[in-house]
Amino acid sequence: MIIKEMIVVEGKDDTKALARVAKCDTIETNGSAINDVTIEKIRLAAERRGVIIFTDPDYPGEKIRRTIEAAVPGCKHAFLPKELAQNHRGKIGVENASDKALLDALEAVRSPGEVAEEQITLDDLIASGLIAGTGARQRREDLGRKLKIGYANGKQLHRRLVQFRISKQEFIKALNYTQEKEE
Repeated sequence: MIIKEMIVVEGKDDTKALARVAKCDTIETNGSAINDVTIEKIRLAAERRGVIIFTDPDYPGEKIRRTIEAAVPGCKHAFLPKELAQNHRGKIGVENASDKALLDALEAVRSPGEVAEEQITLDDLIASGLIAGTGARQRREDLGRKLKIGYANGKQLHRRLVQFRISKQEFIKALNYTQEKEE
């Protein structure tokens, strides 16, 4: 697989893992404290080639993703579910994912864009049991996995659904999948 965009990862082990499955170039953040020099590299890459943010599915990875989104709007996103990025010791990271999981994530890259015609509301998320209540976290996790937008808390989930133009029909289909999984 050849990736034309620059892929933002957290470290050199992520770069090595991606090199196993794709011909690509990466920008390493070297942790969650992203400096101005790294942001400028990402900004330049976005202008010239495009950028895919591919961080670990954990709190620091999400923090990096949000920091880059705020500084360089319009980046694409690749997501891995936690269970596919975990090694035998429980450590979570892109570098721990199988080649198949990495390829699947890269093939399912999401682009932010215009608002979907029928926008999903916070009330829709509450009514669907995705915000508050027993099992809401697991349902959000399952929904994020099915839609390939990663895990997020309720507010962030709403933002991603809008950002990635998830249609109400696509949302309902994924929601039905999560409900069938519970039964």
